[in-house]
Amino acid sequence: MSGKAVVLVTRKLPDAVELRLARDYDARFNVADTVYSSDEIVRLSEGAEVIIPCHTEKLTAEVIGRLPDTVRAICSFSVGVDHIDLDAARQRGILVTNTPEVLNDATAEISMLLMLGAARRAYEGERQIRTDTWADWGAVAQLGSQITGKRLGIIGMGRVGQIMARRARGFDMEIHYYNRSRLSPELEAGAIYHDSLEQLLPQSDVLSLHCPATPESHHLLNLNRIALLPDGAIVVNTARGAVVDDDALISALRSGKLSAAGLDVFNNEPNIDPRYRELKNTFLLPHIGSATRETRDAMGFRALDNVDAIIAGDEPRDRLV
Repeated sequence: MSGKAVVLVTRKLPDAVELRLARDYDARFNVADTVYSSDEIVRLSEGAEVIIPCHTEKLTAEVIGRLPDTVRAICSFSVGVDHIDLDAARQRGILVTNTPEVLNDATAEISMLLMLGAARRAYEGERQIRTDTWADWGAVAQLGSQITGKRLGIIGMGRVGQIMARRARGFDMEIHYYNRSRLSPELEAGAIYHDSLEQLLPQSDVLSLHCPATPESHHLLNLNRIALLPDGAIVVNTARGAVVDDDALISALRSGKLSAAGLDVFNNEPNIDPRYRELKNTFLLPHIGSATRETRDAMGFRALDNVDAIIAGDEPRDRLV
């Protein structure tokens, strides 16, 4: 017996993070990096004080209800915690933390990439190069949308949304936003606030989603709200797939109501709606918003800072429950 607290780590984490875990704790690593089933999580957490899951593990009320009494905390390697039933954790007296702030820049970068890739039809061009189907240059061939000077609508003006706005100003975009509360003038930095989605959407040549997935935001972007967007608008989503109604978005992309979409997140990942793959006007990425070496290390260290505080009997910095 090492005398160290047992920590269950559900996925392979960056080497530097696992080295710190191995040094300070009796860590149970997922060497094969498979997605654990509910039964495996319950079994492997026997005797553990802390679980470090990723968004791939669904800690539902049923799973949390079966966790051993030894489990004191769930320190998620993520900002979003829609994969954890917070009410069930609260009822069990299990602390829940996340890793905010450290992935803001990386996620905003992906949002910019998706916006540009969707607007300039990058998927089609890249496919032509790889399949050797680039026939010739044409003055009216593969025309996309220029985003310079366009209106960018942001839903969720938190840390990532604010960075996205700052980056977009470099393209002389006019920033509009909807948030649960209006930002202070210094944080707004000239952005135009709208107190309802119905006011924001008609002003959004590009709409970028940065809101958390909650019961209230489920399918926030639906058929009726897409209809309020300008014809030919572009939708970007780096938030969560659940905030989008797939049927509505796909229909709007097929009809031409929307000119394009750039998506990094989807419903039912990784088993996404196959219709997205058939659309030429989509620029799709496999949930890599935070996938930089710097960011994933920082996320791991932030999660471990929370673990350290909990084991020491202190209040963790990022406690949600």
